[in-house]
Order: sequence, then structure tokens, then C-alpha cells
Amino acid sequence: MLALRLALGAGPSVQARRLLVTAASTGTTLLLLCTFGYALGHPWAAAGSSLRLAWCAAPLAATAYLALAVARTDPAARPRRGLSAVGLGPARRAVFAAVSTAGASTAGALAALLLFLYLRGDLGFLPFAGGASELLAADRELPLAAILTLLALVPVTASGAAVLSLRPGTSVEPGGGRGRPVVRDPDDLVDDADLPPAAPATPAGLPWGIALLAAGLAVESYAGGSGPAPGLRLPGGLAGGSLSVLVGWALTAVGLALAGPGMTYLCGRAVQAVRPGAVRLLAGRVLQREAHRIGRPLGVVCAVAAGAYAATTLYTGSEPDTGPLSVLGAGLVVGCALAALALAAVETRQARSRTTAALLRQGAPAAALRAAALLRVAALCLLFGPLTWAVAALAAAPLDR
Repeated sequence: MLALRLALGAGPSVQARRLLVTAASTGTTLLLLCTFGYALGHPWAAAGSSLRLAWCAAPLAATAYLALAVARTDPAARPRRGLSAVGLGPARRAVFAAVSTAGASTAGALAALLLFLYLRGDLGFLPFAGGASELLAADRELPLAAILTLLALVPVTASGAAVLSLRPGTSVEPGGGRGRPVVRDPDDLVDDADLPPAAPATPAGLPWGIALLAAGLAVESYAGGSGPAPGLRLPGGLAGGSLSVLVGWALTAVGLALAGPGMTYLCGRAVQAVRPGAVRLLAGRVLQREAHRIGRPLGVVCAVAAGAYAATTLYTGSEPDTGPLSVLGAGLVVGCALAALALAAVETRQARSRTTAALLRQGAPAAALRAAALLRVAALCLLFGPLTWAVAALAAAPLDR
């Protein structure tokens, strides 16, 4: 009952975040169902149908990533006074976050099923003059087991990611991790100081991220320079490449996501280098403190933007025959990445609210705080902008040969 009251009593902002998960789940489940409908109606093209279904892994991962970001910002998943005394300890908070994520994604999956049946004409009328009937195999009966499996795929993946991230031994606070002490926010450490205390240690994922990024670019370059190879073409007329090129791009994307927190931390260190003033010191320390919160979403957006830039460069002067499923999948990946970054930005601002109020009470000029915020944004753009362009150019070069 307590968990139910926490879920129903959440504020509008929390409910809006859960609606984001529902919308992403609707789009991803609809993509899976439509891809399965195409495979059902084209049994002679089993290889192409399997490839289309495999490419749904990217929107599925993006939806799970957004669901995880929403679960980590859920107030019920955070440690609060009195919750352990009433039986809502760390383990039950993780279970509650997983159940909340599963409920939001299940609602989206059911909405996708209704939309899928509507497009097939199974609800009594055929929309769009039957234009989608051939794509969705409207003349064939749907196998119940396959449909139930596809409906459960997004909720199980999203809730599983929430459980693994919020299980006891991990922390939703920045700097927390299994076997590591939780680094508390500046709000909890400093309430009456002009600047946050000494910055935390560099995030541990930076070396692994750089290694995966270098390995991915090396694999792509080797595959592009080794001559023609059997191609894998994306559904909807989008370009493809050899399997090695696609594996290299996946490694590159994961590397950017892992290296994001470390690069954000180093960006904060660079901002406050060489005799910093109050504005630079404040901006740099905040970047270092919030590197765990905003670094990974920035890395993910960097990877998505690099992929979009590479695709744009690849299609210069040509018109790809993109279909509705390709547009839906690309929109889901981009939308989930941007939404997760926006959630991280909002969470970061809320976490600094007490520190900002303390600085204003002690007479810090509001203009200086705004200047520090603009400096942080400019520093991140100067770091991640050229990095995105460089990665995109290196990744697109093998595909354009």
C-alpha cells in the first residue's frame, strides 16, 4: 500500500517522466510488432526479416536507457528518512522502481498493440485505405505466443535495467557504486561556503571508454580498407556496411557513453586551470561534481549525433528511400537520448538548488552564477562538439568507400 501511495501521490513532473517511458515503450513495441508483421507476410525473405528485427535492438536499448534514467530520478528510489522504518529499505525501493518502470512500459506496450491491431484492420475497419495491410500481413492470423513475447520484451528489459542499476550495493547518487563510498552532493557537504569543497576523483570509466572508442574506430577503418565484404542493409533503404563496420560502430558508441563522465570531469578541471577567478572556479567545481550525472547522457547524445552526422555525410547528393519504420526507429533513438540528457540537466539543477540558495544568501551576485552556468555550457560544447565531429568523420569514412 505504501508503494502504491508513493506511485499515485507523485507530483506532475514525476508522472510526466513516466509518460515519457510510456511513449517510448509504445513506439518501440509498435516497431517490433510491425517488423514481425512484415516477417509474417514475407516468409520467403527470412534473412531480410531477421535483419529488420535485429535492427530493433537500437530503439529497444534507447528505451531501456530512458526508463533507467527516469527510474534513477524517481523520488521513491532515493533514500529518505523514515522509509526504512516502515519497511521500504534499499531492496524494496529498487523493486518499487522496477515495478513502476514495468507499469509505465506495459501501458505503452498495450497502447502499441491496439495501434497495431487498428492498422491491420483487426478492430473492424481498415485505415488508410488498406495501405498498411500488406506491410503488416493483415490477411494472416497472428500467433499468440509471438505477440505476447514481443509485448513483454520492452517491459522486461526496462524493469530489468532498473533492478540492476538500483539494487542494494549500488547508489543513485553521483559517485556511488558497488563497494565504493557514496560521494554526497555539494548541498549535503557545504551549506554556508562560497564554493564546493575539493573535487572528487576522476570517474573510473574513462580508460575503458577511450579503449573501446579507439578499438571501434580501428575495427571500422580495418573493415573499410579490406575491400568489399558481404553487406548488411538497414531496413527502409538506409545504407549499411559489412558486419565488421557495424560492430566497430557499436564499440565506438559504447566507448563514448563510458568516457562521457571522465571527459566532463576533465573539462571541469580545464575550466579552473591557471589562476581561476570565482566564476571559473565555481563552474569547474560544479562540472567535476556533476560529471557522474551529466557525463554519460552527454556521451550518449554525442554518439547519436555522430551517427546522424555520419549518415548525413554518407547521403550527400542522394535520396535514401526511408520507410516509416526507419523514421520511427531513428526518432526513438534520438528522442530517448535527448530526453535522458534533459532529465539529467533538470536533476542537476535541482541538486544544486540548496547550494545556489546558500551562495545568494551570502551575497554572491546572481550575474556571477549565471556567468558560471554559461561557462559550463560553453566548455561542454567546446569539448563534445569537435569530438562528435571527429568521431563522425572517422566513422563515416569506411562506409563511404
